[in-house]
Amino acid sequence: MSNVNTVTLNPPSMPFHMAKTTSEVIPGQLHLIGFGFDGTACFRKGTRNGPDALRDVSEDIESYSPYLDADLEQCQFVDMGNLRLGTSEEVEEQWQSATDDFSYLFADCDLEKDKVRIMTLGGEHSISYAPIKKYLQQYPDLVLVHLDAHADLRDGYEGYHYSHASIIRRALDHFGPDHQLIQYGIRSGTKEEYQWMREHKTIRTSREAFLADIEAIAAKRPVYLTLDLDYFDPSFLPGTGTPEPGGEDFHSFIKLLKILRNKNLVGCDVVELSPEIDSSGNSEVFAAKVVRELILCMQA
Repeated sequence: MSNVNTVTLNPPSMPFHMAKTTSEVIPGQLHLIGFGFDGTACFRKGTRNGPDALRDVSEDIESYSPYLDADLEQCQFVDMGNLRLGTSEEVEEQWQSATDDFSYLFADCDLEKDKVRIMTLGGEHSISYAPIKKYLQQYPDLVLVHLDAHADLRDGYEGYHYSHASIIRRALDHFGPDHQLIQYGIRSGTKEEYQWMREHKTIRTSREAFLADIEAIAAKRPVYLTLDLDYFDPSFLPGTGTPEPGGEDFHSFIKLLKILRNKNLVGCDVVELSPEIDSSGNSEVFAAKVVRELILCMQA
């Protein structure tokens, strides 16, 4: 990388277990970066504390995954800390400030050439806009895999153009002719959203059909995963702002990762952990294990 852009980041309460810390983009590394924001959350807030909550518990889980037979000890990944929201009291200005910093930080980075991969930790789902936009610009044939309880296809919500309920609609603003969207886990949305998904054939309504479509992706084709933790059933992960019954379990997620580890998973985000909602602390443990598995999958 000939040019390195830097921004001021807030250090995490502690880095994710076994990650080195850095404030700069390093070629050949997987980069974790937090975006703790919940300004447009319309039901239950608290996702601003999600990135540090799952980091804090990460040292209390094993570094070894028996599911992928892999260990974080063999991984090269760094934790950059958290994007700053700025000093404004206006929600949209806070979001824009951190979004601009993310974009500037990675602006001069050729993700493919420099072998840089990014995992963004949220925060509500609106924080995924900057990383998804970067990846769509970088990879003209990217497959965007969207795991969520909600369609997130509204054209703004409650006055926010970049709402958590609009993230996929905003991502589509940057789609090219060879980009593809695959959505699974969706079980809540408007009639219009469902009509759009059916018309454009983006939604998968059975686990078998979804996994088959992921398996069919060409091995070298770039894949980006945006994972809203309310994808999981709230009986497993209640610590999220907008829970919906009828979700998936951890083992079905592992089935997906066993396929993705043989694909070209170039980036991802994990969003919507709201730790204070779950007083047991189980939700952040669950989220930390999800992040562990994704780190190992992206290092395969």
